[in-house]
Amino acid sequence: MSKTKYLLDKFKKGNPTWSDYSKFIDLKTNDINLFLELALKLKNENFGNQIKIYIPNKRFPAISITGDDCALACEHCNKKYLNGMEKILNKENLERFLFNHFENGGVGALISGGCEPDGSVPLLKFLDSIRLIKDKTNLIINTHTGLLNEETAKKLAEARVDIVSFDVTMDEEVIKRIYHLSKDPEDYKKSIGYLKKYNLNIVPHICIGLFYGKIHKELEAIKFLKESGMNPSLIVLIALIPPKDSNTKFIRLNPIDIAKVIAVIRFVFPNTEISLGCMRPRGKAKIQIEKSAILAGITRIEIPSIETLKWLKQKYPDIKFKFFSACCAIPKQFEKYAKSKEFDLKKYKEFDSYHE
Repeated sequence: MSKTKYLLDKFKKGNPTWSDYSKFIDLKTNDINLFLELALKLKNENFGNQIKIYIPNKRFPAISITGDDCALACEHCNKKYLNGMEKILNKENLERFLFNHFENGGVGALISGGCEPDGSVPLLKFLDSIRLIKDKTNLIINTHTGLLNEETAKKLAEARVDIVSFDVTMDEEVIKRIYHLSKDPEDYKKSIGYLKKYNLNIVPHICIGLFYGKIHKELEAIKFLKESGMNPSLIVLIALIPPKDSNTKFIRLNPIDIAKVIAVIRFVFPNTEISLGCMRPRGKAKIQIEKSAILAGITRIEIPSIETLKWLKQKYPDIKFKFFSACCAIPKQFEKYAKSKEFDLKKYKEFDSYHE
């Protein structure tokens, strides 16, 4: 029996070890198709033959409370992801914006921003305003916190935020060399511990390929999530976009590597939704990444290409689509508020007939 077949048998029996997952990550491209078939079968058994599609548009804007500022200037980002966000720098303007947003049919908002030198997003002074918004509207509030202390976790709970999108990394080299942080994995564990203590809805985000476009310690992040007992209802996967201004340290991530990480999450968390988030390479690579992610067992995808949906409908004619005008991190219980209306679909109109 070949090593690959022996490994596949362990996956089929449902008893792979962390060492087996590591061996799977190291498999060559030609050897993983049967593993992906197994992951997709598991997804269909637990979630059915459907895919959820998220189109945030203007009904779910991303807000930066730091404008264009970030103290870290991470290697993979260098503040560029703040450029496309709505810039709101004080709580009075945030209240005004969100109340107007609600009156105009808004679904919710992501409240994020650049980091302080300690890796935190400075949310604390905005949390009273967020609590006011939650008291007076049904907007879905997603917060990107970065590292945080217990005081912030407690205030997030008091503000009744709906989602804490938390970037999980257990890779000390990424923390120091990519994030430029004088921190270590224990600091991430402490932050998760504070969020759990106050019963916040944590949606873990894992960025694949942060170590210069290579799979490095993503498996450690998955292992931590499993051993933490968190049992998240949703995990969001994003993928490194190689920075254009880099001195060639970064390489383009192989779509198959993304599929491998997604498949591991599907095996480790069979009843957890998995989303392919909005941060991922564009162009031709985008389509291949989307297809590979679907074959590996995702249940959600944000802003997919039309070509991917056409391929999906051709490959699985009975598949159902569900469209939501929100970011892909919203909890299932909020989906009823975020269902896309006809005017939201625009370029996706041809798939409306498959929309449940």
